Amino acid sequence: MMYVLDSCVALKWIFLEADSDIARKLRDDFTNGVIELLVPDIFPVEVAHAITRAERANRITPTEGERNMNNMLTLLPSVHDSLKLIPRAYELSSKFRIGVYDCLYVALAEREQCELITADQRLITNLGVQFPIISLDAL
Repeated sequence: MMYVLDSCVALKWIFLEADSDIARKLRDDFTNGVIELLVPDIFPVEVAHAITRAERANRITPTEGERNMNNMLTLLPSVHDSLKLIPRAYELSSKFRIGVYDCLYVALAEREQCELITADQRLITNLGVQFPIISLDAL
């Protein structure tokens, strides 16, 4: 099986949050070759941003942040050029009033004809009926 992975799910690999256990099983399935994960090239930037925000909020130390970032880069799913996805992401963002960043993930899933796994309830609510989006907790 092939899925597009939302960065909010990958961050559950690092931070103990709701459904982290499900996200970590997904990570294990990926590392064991059971599933294939795809991401747009903004994924590492979004992950780095969230990790540094956690540092600034004193949720983690800078040392933990650096270790987590390096681990994430080691486990990086297959990265796809977002430049090619922007026209469709823009169209979706404009039509559904959803952020372009989120729509890049949707556009990638649409193009690759696979499901997007997310924990973003707003995205699921607004686009889940029209597009192949599934909730992490539905796995």
